[in-house]
Amino acid sequence: MATFTLKSFTGLRQSSPDQTNFVSHVPSRTQRRNSLRVTAARSSPKLANRNLRVAVIGGGPAGGAAAETLAQGGIETILIERKMDNCKPCGGAIPLCMVGEFNLPLDIIDRRVTKMKMISPSNIAVDIGRTLKEHEYIGMVRREVLDAYLRERAEKSGATVINGLFLKMDLPENWDSPYVLHYTEYDGKTGAAGTKKTMEVDAVIGADGANSRVAKAIDAGDYDYAIAFQERIRIPDEKMTYYEDLAEMYVGDDVSPDFYGWVFPKCDHVAVGTGTVTHKGDIKKFQLATRNRAKDKILGGKIIRVEAHPIPEHPRPRRLSKRVALVGDAAGYVTKCSGEGIYFAAKSGRMCAEAIVEGSQNGKKMIDESDLRKYLEKWDKTYLPTYRVLDVLQKVFYRSNPAREAFVEMCGDEYVQKMTFDSYLYKRVAPGNPLEDLKLAVNTIGSLVRANALRREIEKLSV
Repeated sequence: MATFTLKSFTGLRQSSPDQTNFVSHVPSRTQRRNSLRVTAARSSPKLANRNLRVAVIGGGPAGGAAAETLAQGGIETILIERKMDNCKPCGGAIPLCMVGEFNLPLDIIDRRVTKMKMISPSNIAVDIGRTLKEHEYIGMVRREVLDAYLRERAEKSGATVINGLFLKMDLPENWDSPYVLHYTEYDGKTGAAGTKKTMEVDAVIGADGANSRVAKAIDAGDYDYAIAFQERIRIPDEKMTYYEDLAEMYVGDDVSPDFYGWVFPKCDHVAVGTGTVTHKGDIKKFQLATRNRAKDKILGGKIIRVEAHPIPEHPRPRRLSKRVALVGDAAGYVTKCSGEGIYFAAKSGRMCAEAIVEGSQNGKKMIDESDLRKYLEKWDKTYLPTYRVLDVLQKVFYRSNPAREAFVEMCGDEYVQKMTFDSYLYKRVAPGNPLEDLKLAVNTIGSLVRANALRREIEKLSV
């Protein structure tokens, strides 16, 4: 077995207990690079004749963003990813702010969606997007394209990218010991079996998805998860024109008892999918219903790829242990109601890496758990309220077909659309108009009352 060892290793002090206090600040790119030279715990020892070494497990948006930031900050960075052509069953929607924040080139964005249709259980369609400004859009990407781009950029910044499968991790036996990673490396020369190797590192970022082995290694606990199922369907050109800048979302018990079905446009095909937490065994039935709801618009299409994957429903009980931190899906950063995860994955990877760079003074000092905890505090303060609001919305509006009818009706309100898009596109809480907020509250209550009355009538008919 090949072994990759440190030149020398200086450990860390005793870890601190878990905390949940929050801090918030999102610096600009220039501020970030300047600020990454600021702090390290005073008791953290300097590293002798080497820089801090960090392994990033997983090469999706979270891992790619983390590895790039670490490498730019003077950290010796190793990224391990098993599937370099990973095609995760993901709608692929990214907010406008991500394009700017992560300097994404426009040629990796397949479609710029400026119109959406929200379609109720009774097939009432509401057009969404009337409040978008001329330059505003939702980007649609393919994960295999986005992920590869972020990994390549990390490599250009100095990270070492390994095509390998992370197997397990030996935790430090005492305060001055390294983490020992066990993995299989695939180099295209030794056949499908690959080569077993080990590597010693100072810290680990787990960006290895919902089935995270890093999370298991630190006993991070379990979480509820959804199964997402998606088919990529190549449809005739004349039908593809309909989806040129349009995405569709279907709600109803037929497509999912607790989520929604989607038709999102890609470069030369559409992605049709759905998901569920409560009825995983019926996922193919829900997928068929989603296709049937959209059948007239995708008629004549050919399925070119089928994908399925678990999606976390809430953050893990533990996201940090000593010098190991979880980010992206491994940490549980997917929103309820909307199922958004790409932006939050990339953002959490960058935030975690920034905390390591700052705490190590650009790789010159050892870090400890208090340095990584700054990432969690900042993350929770900035984004946890969004997760809680969307959790409530899912519980209120996805619980029955009448409630979904009320939800679609509410989406037709122009003020709702403006507030929703402003919050989604820029990942900030949009300031509301008190009078409009009051009207919205009244209208929402009215919609829910009508939905409840409709539910009772349906129950009578079913008796």
